[in-house]
Amino acid sequence: MRVVSLVPSLTETLARSTPGVLVGATDWCTHPPGLDVVRVGGTKNPRTDLIVSLAPDLVIANEEENREPDFAALRAAGVAVLVTEIRDVPQAFRELARVLDACQVASRPRWLDEAEDTWSSLPRPETRRTAVVPVWRRPWMVLGRDTFAGDVLARLGVGHLHAAHPDRYPRIPLDELRACAPDLVVLPDEPYRFTPDDGPEAFPGLPCALVSGRHLTWYGPSLAEAPLVLGRALRAARP
Repeated sequence: MRVVSLVPSLTETLARSTPGVLVGATDWCTHPPGLDVVRVGGTKNPRTDLIVSLAPDLVIANEEENREPDFAALRAAGVAVLVTEIRDVPQAFRELARVLDACQVASRPRWLDEAEDTWSSLPRPETRRTAVVPVWRRPWMVLGRDTFAGDVLARLGVGHLHAAHPDRYPRIPLDELRACAPDLVVLPDEPYRFTPDDGPEAFPGLPCALVSGRHLTWYGPSLAEAPLVLGRALRAARP
């Protein structure tokens, strides 16, 4: 089978679960390191002509990370496209199983069992904290309703303050974010690359947690270690 993945976490999923099935992936597909496949462009601007030339049996995509016009162009060229939708942790596991089944993976990979066991056995958080979770600046954008990352944080005892916003990634002025007075600010290193020198300075006096975007937003093999990695970063939050 020949598969092109337009989603970094699903690229890692397939590379770990069924080596050799991938023939193409996006420029943003960084895991596993050294993956040797044709690069087909970005998640938002893939080269559909190049994808078609690879003669894939299936293209794996996501309704949030990729664009409907690209799905339509691929389907018009006779390419099958499987589009995932992932809004919380349980749905991530269901969709991962669907992707693996569609790619004819013969046996369930061990990492998937380990990841499900990890999340199903998480202890109930003893305390809960509130947070704002920027994902972009210039303009400032934060997690809103129905996001996978928001559900991940909630299961780790962090409720983000814009979870009821009508938009999934609302633009909120910086002064309003500060006025929310959260217990902490969660700053991932993707899609915007927040760093110790780029992000915390905008929230003086507030504890800031610099976290791995891969562990906060990816659904794949990283799920197995995400609670440990994220928990450590959240506990290390400093003003």
